[in-house]
Amino acid sequence: MLGLIDKYNGKVEIFGQDIAKSDVSYKRKIGYVPENGEIYDNLTAAEYLQFIGQMYGMDTEVLESKITRLMDKFGMSEVMNSRISSYSKGMKQKLLIISSILHDPELLFFDEPLSGLDANSVMIVKEMMDQLAAEGKTIFYSSHIMDVVEKISNRIILLKDGKVIADGTFDQLKAENEGSLEQIFNELTGFNEHEQIASDIVSIVHEGREHE
Repeated sequence: MLGLIDKYNGKVEIFGQDIAKSDVSYKRKIGYVPENGEIYDNLTAAEYLQFIGQMYGMDTEVLESKITRLMDKFGMSEVMNSRISSYSKGMKQKLLIISSILHDPELLFFDEPLSGLDANSVMIVKEMMDQLAAEGKTIFYSSHIMDVVEKISNRIILLKDGKVIADGTFDQLKAENEGSLEQIFNELTGFNEHEQIASDIVSIVHEGREHE
């Protein structure tokens, strides 16, 4: 869907276009936060965001204003002109999030976007996603943290070995299966060994105590 992989089976239509046959212009309406994003560490955050904005054809004056204000809202004004190589994982993650929304996209792909964020930033990003979705933007949110998925998603798709095993709202999934989304996922995938495996791990950790 991002246009990063070709020679796939089936048909993908985005904004009414078959992306295998269309040009790349549809990507101007897409924002993307990868799970493991590669950022140009030798650039400053301001330089990196200017580069991203220019790729999307943004007006220079609008771009610079947005960069300054978004960096401020994410608590990163003081490091805006510092090299990204000096950033922590959480700071880099916030920079990736800013770069994904900078051009006001209609379609967002967030792959584990909360990874490395502090508690306050997690709340901000979750609320931001709620408000963007309420405006009519489509957000694909991929995560293994089930309680977050349960709370923010209006449609949930569970995958096992690349196949869809559940598709619906949380209320619909809960009507067919009892418990939290994590419990539903465990039930549908047949994974119920977590307690025993955890106990085995703790037992291994405790080995050798009698020799201390």
